[in-house]
Amino acid sequence: MSEQAANETAVTRFTLEPDDALRLANLCGHLDGHLHQIAEHFRLEIYNRGNQFSLEGPAGAAKRAARLIQRLYKETHKGTEISPDLIHLFLQEDASHAAQARSGRSREHNTVRTPQLEVKARSPSQIDYLERIRNHDLNFGIGPAGTGKTFLAVAAAVEALTRDEVKRLLLVRPAVEAGEKLGFLPGDLAQKIDPYLRPLYDALYEMLGFDQVAKLMERNVIEVAPLAYMRGRTLSHSFVILDESQNTTKEQMKMFLTRIGFGSKAVITGDVTQVDLPRGVYSGLKHGLEVLDGVDGIGITRFGNQDVVRHPLVQRIVDAYDRHESQEQQQQRERRRAEKGDDA
Repeated sequence: MSEQAANETAVTRFTLEPDDALRLANLCGHLDGHLHQIAEHFRLEIYNRGNQFSLEGPAGAAKRAARLIQRLYKETHKGTEISPDLIHLFLQEDASHAAQARSGRSREHNTVRTPQLEVKARSPSQIDYLERIRNHDLNFGIGPAGTGKTFLAVAAAVEALTRDEVKRLLLVRPAVEAGEKLGFLPGDLAQKIDPYLRPLYDALYEMLGFDQVAKLMERNVIEVAPLAYMRGRTLSHSFVILDESQNTTKEQMKMFLTRIGFGSKAVITGDVTQVDLPRGVYSGLKHGLEVLDGVDGIGITRFGNQDVVRHPLVQRIVDAYDRHESQEQQQQRERRRAEKGDDA
């Protein structure tokens, strides 16, 4: 279908079978709230009388919305409760498939297979991220919370480990709250930094299972470590993930980047808007992106608010904070101009 044909207004009609009032109520939501959510996303009108639906809007969007509604109706047969956040995830996946079709890439580009979970990229940026991880030895995933940058990195690492593409998996995170001084905390090294690495552990458990993760950690096939303990090491044939990298210093980031050895991959994730470093300390992630800009062989994926795949409210929260920060920056610029005018 050409772009012009896809944008032409059309009416798409279909009937959902069987005609089940409870399943239809689950699909449509309270006061048809689920249908309004879908209609707003695709920018079209959705009308229904019982199980008979009519969609009015751009032809391409109407066909995609019809497929989505039919898919959701199938979910109700399984007893799935249709909710706004489930619809949000399905809409993200639809956008991913549409971008995939436009680019001519196969489904393999947006899927990572792990022993217990098949992980799918749900946005165009996530597809690009996975492709860069597969094609580059060093990657940055930059963006707000909920964009899947860490979860996808862990999935890619587990896939590489299970395919014997790497021998070890190393998870690293700066323990900023403890000032990297972990000696006073009780327990062994893993227990000391456990609170800071919990999101990485949770992802591993989903993909490998608790018992398998425990066994691999006992054999040091999977290792967790605070960034401060990386000095002096060279990591070969390993998949290394540095999470929350916005909380590294410039020196720490340089140290980490120079640990990468032969046969290794490294993924660095972070959110430059969530720096927890002491005032006056410049983020190593920001500095690293400036230094490495344009360096061949490095993949950089910048996620936006549209890539958030958590509860829809998270995306609106991120948008609100971005608007507020932009307003504050504008007010600061205006105050500085006013102060310069007064000095003159």
